[in-house]
Amino acid sequence: MMYGSILYNCWAALLGFTVYFFIALQEPYALPVSILISSFIAALIVFVCTFLVRLFLGYVLFTPQEVALQEAKEVDAQQNMTEDVQVPLREQSSTVEFEEDNTEEIAKVVRTMMHKDDQSMLGRL
Repeated sequence: MMYGSILYNCWAALLGFTVYFFIALQEPYALPVSILISSFIAALIVFVCTFLVRLFLGYVLFTPQEVALQEAKEVDAQQNMTEDVQVPLREQSSTVEFEEDNTEEIAKVVRTMMHKDDQSMLGRL
């Protein structure tokens, strides 16, 4: 996995082009065409070398979160299995039945809350 994006390569190529261009301009008998061609070649070389740098940074900064997460899940599963052996299982009630009984009560509570908010808004006006 590489670090960053290809935009880093473009910025590095632009920087390489600029540095080589200004260094080549300091020569007294340099031709403009040769300076431009050699600057583009330098930019291409820097562009390709940036891939290697990004690959190296990705390797160095890689943190195996998936492996650590999987190991943590395995440890939790082992702990849960030992707890399950010690504590007998309880009967599990169906949450669907529980929700069906309380929907009307929840609706009443929401209506009263909205009614109180409407009254408090009218009192402020």
